[in-house]
Amino acid sequence: MFGIIRPCRHRLSERLHASWLAHLCGLCLALRDDHGQLARTATNYDGLVVSVLVEAQSPREADRRTAGPCPLRGMRTAPVARGEGARLAAAVSLALASVKVRDHVLDGDGLFARRPVAAGRAG
Repeated sequence: MFGIIRPCRHRLSERLHASWLAHLCGLCLALRDDHGQLARTATNYDGLVVSVLVEAQSPREADRRTAGPCPLRGMRTAPVARGEGARLAAAVSLALASVKVRDHVLDGDGLFARRPVAAGRAG
């Protein structure tokens, strides 16, 4: 995952850690549901904050659903965020991923510094 914002796990209470994980998993699942499996690679902490902020400003109680087992959660089920906050976070994550790829293309660095990929961009 790319991004500037990272959770400080040793400072988060159990409740806040569970909420953070619910938003992270909700973002990943929103990406999958709306944009396909490959879009899940765009999951990032910066987009996740959008979901957290939308929920914090919502007058309603948090909208959660139970997600199935996931290898990143040790094959456990978990309550995950859903709704407009998660979908908005998914859109932000895709936009951030697009900007990051575009930056690498323009700079010719990252994956685009490797000869086979760089040759494909020259055309």
